[in-house]
Amino acid sequence: MKKTIVAPVGDYIEDLYVGIKEFPTEKIILLTPVDRVPIAEEAKANLEKFKIPTQIIQIKGNIWEAIFQEVAKIKKYEKGEIIINVSTGDRDSRCAATSAAFVNGLKAFGVEGNSTMLLPVLKFSYYKLLTDKKMKILEVLYTASDCCSSLDVLSKKVKMSMPLISYHVNGNLKSEGLKEMELVKTEDVKGRTKISLSFLGRMLMKGYIT
Repeated sequence: MKKTIVAPVGDYIEDLYVGIKEFPTEKIILLTPVDRVPIAEEAKANLEKFKIPTQIIQIKGNIWEAIFQEVAKIKKYEKGEIIINVSTGDRDSRCAATSAAFVNGLKAFGVEGNSTMLLPVLKFSYYKLLTDKKMKILEVLYTASDCCSSLDVLSKKVKMSMPLISYHVNGNLKSEGLKEMELVKTEDVKGRTKISLSFLGRMLMKGYIT
């Protein structure tokens, strides 16, 4: 089956061509920061020689969030098999593309010399691991601008007891908490535990993770 290859545009665009030698390619989508558009345009022109349709998506703002957003959209709307070449970008975009593939259950590969290496695929969905109560906590942290300077404040916002809040945030030996799932982060401030969404938690609540 031919694949749609998604690749960030950066310092190692030549790795794009190693990927298309290894994987039968139907389409290429280039995730391109504004300052890398000329590189993407040159790659698109070169790919026309192989009669491979190429789409350039310009990404702006925070590179991590932009790549998570675009990968989620591509997964939703593109038909057929999607695979991400994580080697073509710069340091940040390569890391972001790898993480976005991982949390969305997409295949990804890296390039070493003239060889490719498939990366592990995540086999579970975050949403399947989250109970209604954990989702309620995440929703409050996402929507309430003044939350949460302490677990006590969070407890009142979600109308749960402190022991229950602590259980869902910290987990126990039998169940992962939101901290261990890396969806929230905590910080001790003046003897209180301040809690907020992590980057992964924000991406989940924005719908950029499946």
